Parts: sequence; structure tokens; C-alpha cells
Amino acid sequence: MSEFDLSNWKLREIKTQPILDDELAAMHSFTNSYEDLFSKRSTQIKAENLDVKSFKEEDFKNLILKHYSFLKRPVFLTDKEIFVGNAKENIENLREFFRVR
Repeated sequence: MSEFDLSNWKLREIKTQPILDDELAAMHSFTNSYEDLFSKRSTQIKAENLDVKSFKEEDFKNLILKHYSFLKRPVFLTDKEIFVGNAKENIENLREFFRVR
């Protein structure tokens, strides 16, 4: 993320400042899916012996609120869009977003 100028962005460490229900709802309003916000790479999945394939939307939501590692990161939230995770396509979209600004 060092390639982006984040000087005008509010950065937050969710380990020490957990995500709140209304913040997650705001993210969900862009994706319409808690699963899209959920990190299937979270070490907590194995630690808690979770069967992600059987989850419903409410399960994804509750786990994201329970432990920070269930949220895909990074998350860039603007007034008009959201960028979630570090997938190649998402990073390319972020690069385009920062070029346009």
C-alpha cells in the first residue's frame, strides 16, 4: 500500500479499534454481500474449525464483527465505492482510483 498517497485518508488499525456494526453495514451497502467482505484466509477459520461452505450471510457478518481477521484487508471506503482485499484486480482498481484523483 506504500505506493498510494494516503495522507488525506483516515487510517484505522482494526486490531485495536474493532469494526462496529454500523461501519460493517456501510461496507455491506456497497457489496450487498458479507461473504465478499469475509477473508477466507483467516487463521481463525482453522483455529475454530469452521465450515465456511455452510455459512449464511448472517454467519459471515457475525464472524467479521467477532474477530478482525475475518475482514478482508485492506479496505478503502469512499463516498461512492469500496475496495476490499488485496486481489490483483482490486489493487489495479485502486491504482486507477488514485490516478484519477
